[in-house]
Amino acid sequence: MKTACYGDRDPIYALATPLGESALALVRTSGGASGGGASGGGASGDGGPGAIDLLAAFFSRPEKLLAAPGNSLVQGWIVDNETAAEASGGVKKKIDQVMVSVYRSPRSFTGEDAADISCHGGIAVVKAVMALLKKAGFREALPGEFSFRAFMNGKLDLTRAESVMELVAAKTGRGREQALGRLAGVLEKELSAIKALLVEVLAGTEIYLDYSEDEFFDPEGNEEKGRLPGRNLAEQASGRLKALAELWRRERIYAEGALAVLAGRPNAGKSSIFNYLIREDRSIVTDAPGTTRDWIEASISIEDIPLRLADTAGLRKPGHKPGDEAERIGIERSLELLDRADLVLYIIDGLEGITEEDREFLRRRKEAASAKPLIVLWNKTDLAPPSAPPAASSEAHIAMSAKSGEGIPELMRSIVGLLEAHGPELKENAQVTEPSVGPGTLRQKELIDSALAAVGEALALADREEPLDIIAPFFRSAVNALGEITGEVSSADILEAMFSRFCVGK
Repeated sequence: MKTACYGDRDPIYALATPLGESALALVRTSGGASGGGASGGGASGDGGPGAIDLLAAFFSRPEKLLAAPGNSLVQGWIVDNETAAEASGGVKKKIDQVMVSVYRSPRSFTGEDAADISCHGGIAVVKAVMALLKKAGFREALPGEFSFRAFMNGKLDLTRAESVMELVAAKTGRGREQALGRLAGVLEKELSAIKALLVEVLAGTEIYLDYSEDEFFDPEGNEEKGRLPGRNLAEQASGRLKALAELWRRERIYAEGALAVLAGRPNAGKSSIFNYLIREDRSIVTDAPGTTRDWIEASISIEDIPLRLADTAGLRKPGHKPGDEAERIGIERSLELLDRADLVLYIIDGLEGITEEDREFLRRRKEAASAKPLIVLWNKTDLAPPSAPPAASSEAHIAMSAKSGEGIPELMRSIVGLLEAHGPELKENAQVTEPSVGPGTLRQKELIDSALAAVGEALALADREEPLDIIAPFFRSAVNALGEITGEVSSADILEAMFSRFCVGK
């Protein structure tokens, strides 16, 4: 039995919708080119029939399907034409009435002839249709194999292919918009522009190496700056790579969400604020301090940013002896969660005011994790309006009430502003503008970092006036890293590992 692999041209099928009871289901097929259809194509790349040819043998109107042009619909029945004549009187057994969307090579998602079968969404119907496809000669698609074929046939670069799964996983409208930007080629165009700059620099260094210093003239006068031709172009590329790298934090938050942790002393009002923000009574609220013994989590969306909000056990001053084992474990877990948080919301009890415990927490937090956003909330303003600044620190402070909702709009704006902050703006080089879309996957981010490091090392070597034959390989390395992002430079193992994480049917 032949083992399925990503590199073959076998006709494939996959269920593109969840298997369950629904009005409709979609089964995708692809592979090869039609043998006698409207496209005028031949057989598939390995000599076998294509997807539309195979499907026609189990379709009630085979001639209509084979003659259908690309981007058209054909209505008919999926039939089992191998039903024994003795048992059925020669009548083909109908499986389901369907609509078939016909796509002709090369104007299809995969670049091959393809057909999408829209059938009724019953589990038995879907299984029967897929069983017939297997009988017809299709094999079940591997995870991500449709997208893999689109990449191999030049329909998508790797950034667009990865954005397909980003769209599937998008949790908010903003995440969807960023993924659509990558699918439309915004990231690929920016990477290509940066690569073009580096290729020009690399070409200049190669030319310079072929001539003596007396014969070579650089209009930028870079003989005086480490003798690097096109240095200004290299600096532009470095700035644009840095801008892309700094967008990673924002892109990750839109795609995956952020963890915001509510912290503070017992009875400061953390659970009340938690319940107010999620619009549910998830946390128990009483006047007795220490009610929350462990952290609980809920998901909300704030201005299209997915937010995982966690309510934690009340923090005690250093040296405090917990009343019982449950309290001790709860405090330990709260501290561990704070270390993983993308944002900390520290609650101060407005009735008691700032205590030494509050000041100690803020001081330690600033020393240990100064880069992590922190918002200080002066709670219970409906009972005790703040008469002085909540804390002697430079952190954001918001007066609020979990009972009346005072300060909630300001809190929402502050959360969005802090989470969207993604690093300093690049003011040094006026030619560098921030791209609208950054890397969408960790793979893309790591390769951008690799290219940025290589360009940085090349510029540092040029500053030390090192020979160009030492500098040039770093530019070549940067160009290769950018090519790997889009798929111009890739290996079979890397591609298989990447596409195997996709959904079946994508």
